[in-house]
Amino acid sequence: MNKVGILVFVLFSSEFFPFGNSVNVTTRPDVVNIGALFSFNSTVGKVARVAIEAALEDVNSEPGVLNGTKLKLTMQDTNYSGFLGIVEALKLMQNETVAIIGPQLSVTAHLVSHIANELHVPLLSCAATDPALSSLQYRFFVRTTQSDLFQMAAIADIIEYYEWRNVIAVFVDDDHGRNGISVLGDKLEESRAKISYKAPMRPGATRNEITNLLVKVDLMDSRIFVLHTYPDWGLEVLDVAENLGMLGSGYVWIVTDWLSTVLDTYSPVSSNVIANVQGVVTLRMHTPDSKQKTNLVTGWSNLTSRKASNSPFGLSTYGLYAYDTVWLLAHAIDKFFSQGGNISFSKDSRLAQLGLGGGKLPFDALSIFNGGELLLKSISEVNMTGVTGPIKFTSDGYLNHPAYQVINVVGNGYRRIGYWSNYSGLSIVPPEILYRKPPNRSSSTQQLHDVIWPGQTTQKPRGWVFPNNGRELRIGVPNRVVYREFVSLVQGPDTFGGYCIDVFTAALNFLPYALPYKLIPFGDGHNNPKVSDLISQVSAGVYDAAVGDFAITTNRTRMVDFTQPYIESGLVVVAPVRKRNPNEWAFLRPFTPMMWCVTGIFFLVVGVVVWILEHRINDDFRGPPKRQIVTVLWGKNSQHFRPCSAIHLAVHSFNTDLELHC
Repeated sequence: MNKVGILVFVLFSSEFFPFGNSVNVTTRPDVVNIGALFSFNSTVGKVARVAIEAALEDVNSEPGVLNGTKLKLTMQDTNYSGFLGIVEALKLMQNETVAIIGPQLSVTAHLVSHIANELHVPLLSCAATDPALSSLQYRFFVRTTQSDLFQMAAIADIIEYYEWRNVIAVFVDDDHGRNGISVLGDKLEESRAKISYKAPMRPGATRNEITNLLVKVDLMDSRIFVLHTYPDWGLEVLDVAENLGMLGSGYVWIVTDWLSTVLDTYSPVSSNVIANVQGVVTLRMHTPDSKQKTNLVTGWSNLTSRKASNSPFGLSTYGLYAYDTVWLLAHAIDKFFSQGGNISFSKDSRLAQLGLGGGKLPFDALSIFNGGELLLKSISEVNMTGVTGPIKFTSDGYLNHPAYQVINVVGNGYRRIGYWSNYSGLSIVPPEILYRKPPNRSSSTQQLHDVIWPGQTTQKPRGWVFPNNGRELRIGVPNRVVYREFVSLVQGPDTFGGYCIDVFTAALNFLPYALPYKLIPFGDGHNNPKVSDLISQVSAGVYDAAVGDFAITTNRTRMVDFTQPYIESGLVVVAPVRKRNPNEWAFLRPFTPMMWCVTGIFFLVVGVVVWILEHRINDDFRGPPKRQIVTVLWGKNSQHFRPCSAIHLAVHSFNTDLELHC
C-alpha cells in the first residue's frame, strides 16, 4: 500500500505541478515540411537543386540526425521573377512549412522576407548575397553563404594592392547590383580610391543596350572595370567588351564570383567563352579541403546524371553551401525539438480582418508558425562542420571566417593567384593556416602571385588613359602685383611667365604622355590675391591644381597636397660688395672714425681714473708731469700698479660687505 501511494503521488505532482527539476518531453512528428525557392534553369539554381536533394537523402538516411523524424521537401521554381517568388512562397507557407531554403535571388529575398517576418517562417538562403539583407529589418532571413560585403572588401583590397585610384562599376540595376556596388564604394573610400563612374544596366538588357553602355564607359579615363551581375548575363557583357576591343592591353576587368561559378559549373568551358575572358580576375568563395568535400565532389557526376534531366554539370561553391544548408537546418530542427519546441500554427488575426479568403490562393489558409522564434534561435546557434568547413554564425549573422580565392583566367582554364580573408587580407597562403597566427593586415604582408592581364602581358596596367571626351586640367595661378619674377601675367590670353611657371613646364616635360591643362589667373591684377583663398578653391574642386610661390603652412597642408619645395627658405644677410685697394691703413677699416675717437677717449678716461686712485699711495705715479703722463698711459704695466684699488672703489659704491685682499 505504501508503494502504491508513493507512485500515485509522484505521477500526480508531475502532472499538475510542472516545476522544479521536471523535464519537458516533446513528441517528435514523423515528418517536418520544408520548402525551397530557386530558379531551376539558372546556373546557380540547377546546381543547388541537385545538392539540396542529395543532402536531403543523406539526412533522412541517418536516423540519428533527427531521431526518427524525416524532412519532406517541396521545391518551387521562381523563374527569375520576384512576383512568382512571392506566389510560390505563399504556396509553400499554406502547407505548414516550418522553414524555406532560399530564395536564390536577392530581389526575391527582399520581397519574401516581409512574408517570413509576418508568418515567422525562417528563410535560409545559400545564394542571396545582397549585403542589405543582413539588416535587422529582415529578422527571419538567414544567409548561409558569404555576403557581398566581404566580396567587395576583397575587390577593394585588390585595387589598393595594385595602387589604382579610380574604377568604373558595371552592374545590374537591381537590389543585388546596387547594394553590392554601394558597399564597394564605401570600401574603396577607406583606401582613398573611388568609383569614378557607375554604369547600371537593367536586368535582362539586350545586346544593343549593353553595347551602348560599354561604348559610353570606354570614352572615360579609367581602365579598371568591376563587373557585378548574374552568371547568366555576365558572359554577354564580356563578349560585347571583347568585340569592342575592351579586353586588350591596358584594360583591367575584375568580376565578382559569378564568373568562377560559370567556370565550375560548365567545365570545360567552350573555346569561344574562354577566349572572351582572357586576363580577367575573378573571385571564388574559399572552402577548405576535407574528406566530406572530397566525397561530395567525387560522387557529384553520379548525382547529376541521376537527378538532372539535361547533361551533367559541375559542382560550384553555391552547390556546396546549398548542401550544408540542409544539414544546418536539420541540426537546428533537432535542437528545436530538444528544447521543447513543437510544430503548431495559429491564424493571423490581421489577415482575417482584411477578409482576403477565397479564390485559388486563399489567404486565410496562411498561418503563423508558433515555434518560428525558437527555430530561428536554434539556427543561429548551430555549430557544425560541413563540406564548406566549420559553420558558425557571428553576432551580426555572418558566417565565421569569410574567405575568397583570387583567380586569373588564362589559356584554356584559370590559375589561383592568391587568397583573401577578412582575417589577414591578401595572401598566397590558405587562410586556414593564417588563422593559427595573430592577425596581420600590414601592407608588407599583402601578397599575390603575378597576373597575366588582358593582352597577354604581366606588366601591371597603368589603369587610366586620357579620356576622349575629357576636359583640360584647370590650374589656378595667382595674378600678383609684386614678386613678378616668380609668377606674372604676360601678353596673350591667360599666358603666364616666371620662375614657378618654368619649373611647372619643366616637370611636365618629364611625363611620358601629354597633359592637357589651362592656366587660369586668380585675382584682378591690381591687388595681391589671398593665397589661402586660392588653396581653398583647389580643395573645393574649383581648380584641379595651383602653381605659384606658395608658403607651405600647417593649415594649408590640411586642405591640399604640396610638391617638394623647390626654393630654399631661411634667414639670409644681404650686404653690398665693394672693391677696395689694400694699403697700410687697412687695419682701421673695421671701425668708423667716430668709433676710434670714442675708443681713445675711454682709454684716456680709464688712465685718469687710475692716476687719481694711485698717485697718493703709489710712488710710481709721482714725479714730473711728463713721467706721470707716461705712467697714466702705461700704468697697468707697472710693477707696483694695484688694480684692486679700482675694484675696491667699485665694490664700495654698491654698498657691499665684500672684503678684498691685494
